Amino acid sequence: MAYDFRKYRPTPVVVRPQRRWPDQVITQAPRWCAVDLRDGNQALVKPMTVEQKTRLFLLLVKVGFKEIEVGFPAASQPDFDFVRQLIEQQQIPDDVTIQVLTQARPELIARTYASLKGAKRAIVHVYNSTSRTQREQVFRTDVAGVKAIAVAGAHCVAEHAAQHPETQWTFQYSPESFTGTELPVAAEVVNAVIEAWQPQHGQAVIINLPATVEVSTPNVFADSVEWMLEHMLHREHVTVSLHTHNDRGCGVAAAELGVMAGADRVEGTLLGNGERTGNMDLVTMAMNLYSQGVDPKLDFSDMRSVIDTVQAVTEIATHPRHAYAGELVFTAFSGSHQDAIRKCLNNQTEDVSAEHPWDVAYLPIDPRDLGRRYEEVVRINSQSGKGGVLHVLEQQFGITLPRWLQIAFSRVVQEDAERGGGEVDASRIHALFQQHYVATPEGWRLNGYTLDRADDIVTASITLSQGTVLQGQGSGVVGALIAAISLKTGLVLEVEGFDEFSLGNNTGANAMACVRIRQGEQIGEAVALAEDTTAAALQAVLSAAGRALSA
Repeated sequence: MAYDFRKYRPTPVVVRPQRRWPDQVITQAPRWCAVDLRDGNQALVKPMTVEQKTRLFLLLVKVGFKEIEVGFPAASQPDFDFVRQLIEQQQIPDDVTIQVLTQARPELIARTYASLKGAKRAIVHVYNSTSRTQREQVFRTDVAGVKAIAVAGAHCVAEHAAQHPETQWTFQYSPESFTGTELPVAAEVVNAVIEAWQPQHGQAVIINLPATVEVSTPNVFADSVEWMLEHMLHREHVTVSLHTHNDRGCGVAAAELGVMAGADRVEGTLLGNGERTGNMDLVTMAMNLYSQGVDPKLDFSDMRSVIDTVQAVTEIATHPRHAYAGELVFTAFSGSHQDAIRKCLNNQTEDVSAEHPWDVAYLPIDPRDLGRRYEEVVRINSQSGKGGVLHVLEQQFGITLPRWLQIAFSRVVQEDAERGGGEVDASRIHALFQQHYVATPEGWRLNGYTLDRADDIVTASITLSQGTVLQGQGSGVVGALIAAISLKTGLVLEVEGFDEFSLGNNTGANAMACVRIRQGEQIGEAVALAEDTTAAALQAVLSAAGRALSA
């Protein structure tokens, strides 16, 4: 074995025989706080400029965030300048509260309040690390030492706020590395901060429980949150917030279970940008709620603009398989998936409601809700089948096919995909359809016809483009033409498949006929589009016969 798993210490399990959160269901969205402009920004190779931050701030407002962490103004001049710009240029809507982060150090807290001068409302978010690892190895202190830092910071925050009564202040405290802190220690420190701020007397207080590093399974995190809420002073007067990271790939799951455990608020970033593997993805969690019929209170109906903005300001590409946002997340290449999607979409009613809910195989939500098109759902490669090919023809060109032709044409497309080794787009599929079925064999183009009907017998006189005249009688138009071709060639033709369809406005024709003809061991298949069903049927028979006879 190339690595030694014995050097890692498992995270202690919270023993909770009476845990309640597994029985809970999320029925409403938590309070959201977007931390893209602070936590997301500090994780970038190239931090955002003030202009880029402004663009992202406006997007967050448009999406519907009411609490936005806009920076760490005591840590850098660009952050300070950005906060001042928002306030001085009155860019903060009346229903939006900005949040800023600071360490629990007096000089940083003072600088933080200087940046917030003139704000109508603000959340001052103070933190210090409480984990055993950082206590012992970074700060060289004990539990009493980290609690003293937290309490001193809390008092300093309150003292500065009292000097600016024109602003409506909310105080927020985070025991950084909560997931690496023994629960009794976390509760002791948090309760000391709560006592300093006295939320029971009206001061708005948020206690944020951050998985600064994700070190356990989501259920252990939920147990920890539930335990903290049970041991928190003045719980009914405190907003409990979560801030999960994605080191184990479970940031969203941990936040969802934490809300089930009783948390009120969730911090995260759009598309999960953040330190190491990233922050909890607000898009994913919000749309997870949406897929369960819960109003997320955030609007991602124009997902393209969200992706474009985030990519532009972070210079990080969105993965094509990113949940809800990726280019390919609603795309099916598998033939069986494509067939199921096409059939379900054909059955789906437009009046989607509680009585008639969205119910489409492989699509947990309607792509249109995110500004996506059904045309993007099914894409064709060598793994695709007849259902996918038919879906493209139906959605893009208004053309449907009988089953026998679906099977035949899907083989044509698959062979083309195998030769090319990649995706076959809609225009290529249409070109293959034209080439193999619609194109008229030389000498077999219909130029004109006369039909005489007597009882059930049709007498047909068919003129081809080169002047050849075919005459015959039969049961129906197709039978008469087959008889005429047989008389002309002396060969026996058998019609094995014949289907007619009315077409929509986007095909340039009103009718389509599909014909499969056998002459001995030779098969001819053809499709004809025309202004009327008779002309379409006659041309399809002529083309199919021409292919069968020349094969």
